[in-house]
Amino acid sequence: MRIHRYGDASVIHQDDVPRPAPARGEVLVRVAATSFNPSDLGLRRGLLRALLPLDLPCTLGGDVSGTVVEVGDGVRGLAVGDRVIGRGAGTAAEYVTAAADTLVAAPTAIPLAHAAAIPIAGLTAWQAVFEHARITSGQRVLVNGAGGGVGGFAVQLARHAGAHVVATASRRSTEAVRQFGADQIIDYTTTPFADALDEPVDAILNLVAVDARQATTLVELVRPGGVVVSATGPVTPPAGSPVTAVHFVARNDQSHLAALVRLVDAGAVRVDITASRPLADLASVHRDAESGHTRGKIILVP
Repeated sequence: MRIHRYGDASVIHQDDVPRPAPARGEVLVRVAATSFNPSDLGLRRGLLRALLPLDLPCTLGGDVSGTVVEVGDGVRGLAVGDRVIGRGAGTAAEYVTAAADTLVAAPTAIPLAHAAAIPIAGLTAWQAVFEHARITSGQRVLVNGAGGGVGGFAVQLARHAGAHVVATASRRSTEAVRQFGADQIIDYTTTPFADALDEPVDAILNLVAVDARQATTLVELVRPGGVVVSATGPVTPPAGSPVTAVHFVARNDQSHLAALVRLVDAGAVRVDITASRPLADLASVHRDAESGHTRGKIILVP
């Protein structure tokens, strides 16, 4: 599934191209599934070209689960037949090449296609919880945007760390977020979360776009010495504020991804798939997301 120019969802086309061959250090993966991420919308529109310029035409997709079918020179640790997951580029396809050192063994406790939901969303949540917020047992954490793909992982990982988790979610996501382990759920469509908190939190994981007024509110909800970690736009505390703010873009980290797989196989983290669609439906998925008709993680199967 490729784009030849930036634009609306109509620029996404199904193309027939030669099967790629792995270069040195790469493997060829037969794709079991890729997954949709909200950032795909900005990439397709060209809003991220300063950060992630594309060489058009470009195959979409950044998550992959699948089976190794060919191994390039110099690869160690992977063999034909291995089931793997990873974060890459051009994964909305039947086959994709990937650097061997970016892939990890797929979890065995869930279907291989479902594992495509893990890499980007899971790594974003992992790094927000453990690397930037440094959540520890007994802390109070607010996950703003818990109903999204990243939010589901963030709630579970914060709970796994021993935190008391307050989550914002719409009514349609409430039950899923509750099952993820949130201790308190605030329906942001009816209740300002500033009114629903009875005491400040130690950390906020912000996973939705916020304006300046909302960013100020987030900072005000954090105790002195606490932190706001934002995976979307920057949140800037006022001068002299005792609250720290971190804005980050998740990076590919093989050790973090392997740790997530272990938690999935141990049953400590669930992978919640809200829909499985044919890969040819990718443009339709983009349209649904832009109209607000999606939630959680959607996988796309070739």
